Amino acid sequence: MTQAPQVELSRNLTLFDITMIGVGAMIGAGIFVLTGIAAGAAGPALILSFALNGIVTLFTAMTYAELGSAIPEAGGGYRFVKEGLPGPNPFLAGWMDWFAHAVAGSLYALGFGAHVALVFAEFDLEIPGLEGELLLKLLAVAVIILFLFINYRGASETGAIGNIVTVLKIVILAIFIGSGLLAIIRNPGYLGKFSDFMPNGAVGLINAMGLTFIAFEGYEIIVQAGEEVKDPRRNIPRAIFLSLAIVIPIYMFVAFVTMGAVNPETDIPTWQWLAEHAEVGVAEAAKQFMPLGTILLLVGAILSTMSALNATTYSSTRVSFAMGRDRNLPDSFAEIHPRTRTPHKALFWSGVLIAFMAVAIPIEDVATAADIMFLLIFLQVNIAIITIRQKYGDRLNYGYLLPFFPYIPIVVIVFKLFLALFLFNYSPIAWGFAIVWIVVGLGGFYFYARPRGEAKDRSPIISESKLIPEAFDPNQYRVVVPIANPESLPGLLEPAINAARQHDGAITLLHVITVPPQIPLRAGRDFIERSKPLTDRALEMVEGEGIPVEVIIRIAHRIDQAIVETVIERVANLLIVGWRGASKEADTQVGRNIDRIIERVSCRVLVVQQAIHEPPDEILIPVTDVEQIRFALEAVGILTGEQRALKRVLHVFPPEWSDRDRERMRRQLDDQIRAFERRHPKYEGTTQLETTVSADPIPVIVESANQADYVIIGATRDSWLRRQFFDSKPQLIARQVECPVALIRPTAPALEFGVHRMLNYFRGGYREIDPESQEELMEQGILRRDAEDAAAMPRPQANRSIILLLGILAVASAVAMLVGGGQVLTWIGAGLFILVLWAFTWISIRAV
Repeated sequence: MTQAPQVELSRNLTLFDITMIGVGAMIGAGIFVLTGIAAGAAGPALILSFALNGIVTLFTAMTYAELGSAIPEAGGGYRFVKEGLPGPNPFLAGWMDWFAHAVAGSLYALGFGAHVALVFAEFDLEIPGLEGELLLKLLAVAVIILFLFINYRGASETGAIGNIVTVLKIVILAIFIGSGLLAIIRNPGYLGKFSDFMPNGAVGLINAMGLTFIAFEGYEIIVQAGEEVKDPRRNIPRAIFLSLAIVIPIYMFVAFVTMGAVNPETDIPTWQWLAEHAEVGVAEAAKQFMPLGTILLLVGAILSTMSALNATTYSSTRVSFAMGRDRNLPDSFAEIHPRTRTPHKALFWSGVLIAFMAVAIPIEDVATAADIMFLLIFLQVNIAIITIRQKYGDRLNYGYLLPFFPYIPIVVIVFKLFLALFLFNYSPIAWGFAIVWIVVGLGGFYFYARPRGEAKDRSPIISESKLIPEAFDPNQYRVVVPIANPESLPGLLEPAINAARQHDGAITLLHVITVPPQIPLRAGRDFIERSKPLTDRALEMVEGEGIPVEVIIRIAHRIDQAIVETVIERVANLLIVGWRGASKEADTQVGRNIDRIIERVSCRVLVVQQAIHEPPDEILIPVTDVEQIRFALEAVGILTGEQRALKRVLHVFPPEWSDRDRERMRRQLDDQIRAFERRHPKYEGTTQLETTVSADPIPVIVESANQADYVIIGATRDSWLRRQFFDSKPQLIARQVECPVALIRPTAPALEFGVHRMLNYFRGGYREIDPESQEELMEQGILRRDAEDAAAMPRPQANRSIILLLGILAVASAVAMLVGGGQVLTWIGAGLFILVLWAFTWISIRAV
């Protein structure tokens, strides 16, 4: 099997282009539409809410700067979560990102329509037959189509148009801010409007932060364009910091002049007057102090909505393109136009989604749902940076390194989760939309994306000999047995035959031909003939017992992957694998391959160390809890073919347990034994319970095992949480006993299995590197070959002492703004905050 060529985009965007894309995305309709609404929530403290959002944004921006410089590929947050988190997380990140940017794009398109309609009204223009809602929707669809065409022409054209529009709206906002500042300077008494600085308290401040957070997410679009940026390891982090250094002060100045330079015609405070005018509050304010205020602000709003729509169209297209390339969406999403080098089909479907949202969906609540999804995506990315650092260390080619790792990501994770949950108070409907979209995404992952991904990565079956009858029931009990050595066949096949006979089931014999990762899988075909004696012998042994059987030969780079794939495909009830005994690897429970298999399959697993040449007279079964007993006793029949041996169930109590707790556990263990004997009356009296107390159970088990003929070690899937037993690893017991040892794992319900895998991932599984993924990253120049190469490279990190000092000053300036209560200290704090922001930007850019 040859690897499909990597579909790549052309690198055309300069540092200026990508900075303007980020600025254009952030200074969108939000600054015009949301300022008045947020003023009603926070009052004059709106300027503080922008500053606090800026601090939180900078924390996440540092995460994006590091990952964007290290993994400069299309997809941004989706790509990072794919590398850093397991299961459906990558799909959900891309799914939510696509939706959130589409919703933001539809919001900007509707904002464009609304402001153009206001221009028509200002000049008494009419379009016959078109007015009101219909005119607004048609204008929104028209501008969506316009920017679809601009994005279709290519990244350079997209960047050029975006640059022009973004520069023009910055100029208009500069005129707006300058006019407002001049009005305040001429009338110092205007500063008295800030005296009631936080009229709605902390709740109002946090509500304003939640409302305006969407205006700060545009830096993510810079990372979305990673595959089209020139010198991405330098330019991506620089563009992120530069864009925020431009945008955050603009937001603060707009809040300041909007609140301070307006004279309401009534006696109500300015912030209430702005709240009454809501989405047109800024435009109404401009009428009072800005030359040609209404016209210029309308032009600025139109330009803002256009540049933001341009950026979100670009971003939603790139994330859907990346998902198509990974087979999470249909393959057509990954197609590149031969002339324009743009993902034209991903662009088309993103445009359809944006237009549908604009025309058919109640956009206010859905926009808040998009806000929630951005928060959840940023939360995932901040978890991913921790796992990626642990996984790859210095082997990634970082252009920028986040300081104070992992404390900054942890702080951001807590805050993003808090803010997302807090938004439930503001709009439960928005959370409803978010949950519905996430549930749909989970369905898309499990029923579409995951099967396609597994089919793509699955090791090929090159030989399949089926002797199972044609009328075989797919729901029939199935035992899967990997075979590799003729000498181990009796020890594996006899238990398999016993299990199949007891459950009227069938057996799947699997032989895996492994080849190194750097060699194509087709090279394994040369070894098929060498496998014939082994598979023929195994087939003969099972057929002779009258058990339905099939033989499968697979070629794979990893034997554990091929076994897991077969278990899933055949819907196995029981997996029986051989065990060579105690492993020399310190970080394994049983053995590296067996550990990987056990963690990735939910069926019962029986690990057999040696064949039983004579029926045992006495079997020891150490257990840690009552859940292990049933399968452990059933395993005796699978291993020996009968249950007549004496079965000694041993439980070791920790010394700290009270007599009452010990007695309760004894009763529960005894109840399970009696329940088994009631189901199998002919074995009544063949099982006895033994308990003892010891701080170290291993010597106790070994001593008891040396008096037995066989040992069966049972474990629940969450036994790693119960550190008193399996922390010592089963292989320690195997090293010290002379009789054969078998290990068993029970079946896990789907939800429990998923939770277990997630917990195990964060317990340390995230450090495991998939060889094929590693090879792909190295081929793309993203990952260095070994740690020695990494050690020779410089670490691009800012001076931690200076960053810490700037962080303290930023927090101090925010506190000064708060305690200043709209007086002199507030403005000293605001000025200091902006200076600290620019100093941080300079230090961070120098560190790239």
